[in-house]
Amino acid sequence: MGYTLAVLIVVGLLLWNGVKVVREYQRLVVFRLGRSTGDKGPGVVYIVPVIDKAVWVDLRELFLEIPAQTCITKDNAPISIDFLIYWKVVDPGLSVIKVGNFAGAAQGIATTGLRAVIGDIILDDVLAKRDQINQVLRAKLDEVTERWGVKVTTVEIREITPPKDVQEAMTRQMSAERSRRALVTEADGKKQAAITIAEGEKQAAILKAEGDRQAAILRAEGFSLALGKIFEVARTVDTNTMSLQYLEALKALGASPATKFVFPMEFTKLLQPFVDSGGRSTPAPSKTP
Repeated sequence: MGYTLAVLIVVGLLLWNGVKVVREYQRLVVFRLGRSTGDKGPGVVYIVPVIDKAVWVDLRELFLEIPAQTCITKDNAPISIDFLIYWKVVDPGLSVIKVGNFAGAAQGIATTGLRAVIGDIILDDVLAKRDQINQVLRAKLDEVTERWGVKVTTVEIREITPPKDVQEAMTRQMSAERSRRALVTEADGKKQAAITIAEGEKQAAILKAEGDRQAAILRAEGFSLALGKIFEVARTVDTNTMSLQYLEALKALGASPATKFVFPMEFTKLLQPFVDSGGRSTPAPSKTP
C-alpha cells in the first residue's frame, strides 16, 4: 500500500511538472525526443515529462548594447562609435534552432557592418548623417538576422567621438560660427534701426510739408478774404472821401524835402473839380424887371 502511494505521488508530481502557463509575450519551443514539434502558447500548455523538452522564448522587443568601436572613415580619420540595436523574435522556432547565442552573433555582425558602412563615408558626413548611417546599418543587420527568425527594428548611434585634433578644429569652427552669427545679428539690428529712423524722419518730413501746405493755403485764403473785404469797403467810398484822402497825402508830401513828385492820372482827375471851381466865377443871378 505504501509503495503504491509513493508511485502515485511521483506520477502526480511528474504530471504536474508537465503543465506550463505561457504568457502572452512568451512561446514554448517543444522538442520531443530531440525533434522540434513547433512552438506553443500562450495559455496553459502541457508537455510530457522526460520525453519533451521546452525552450522559453521572449517575443518582446529587446536591445543589445554594442560597446565603442574604432572605425576608419573614407578620408582616413579614426573615430569611436557606440550604438544600440533593438530587436525582437518573429519566429520562435528559428531563433532557437538557427542560432545558439544571438547576442554574441549580432554583436559580431554589427561591428563588422559598422566598419563597412563608416569606411564608405567621409568624416563630415559621419557627424552630420547619423540617421542615414542608422538606416544602412539596420538594413545590413536585418539581412543576416532574418534567417534566424529575428527582426532588427532599430539601430541608434549613441555617441561619435572624433580624434582630438578634429574636436579642437570643430570647437574653433563653432566659435567662429557663433561670432559670425553675432555680427550678422548686430548688423541686422543696426539695419532695422536705421530703417526705422529713416521711416520716422520721412513721416515727419511728410507731416511738416503737409502742415506748411495747409498753412500756406489758409494764409492765401485769409489774404483773399481780406482783399475781398477791402474791395467791398472801397466800393462804398464816394469821390469826396477819396479826394480828402488824396489831400491828406499832399500835405504829407509837402512836408517832405523832395522837390519832384509823380502823381497818377487818377489823382489829377480827382483834383479837377477843385481846379474848375477855383478858376471859374459863379454867374450872378439875373434880376427880373
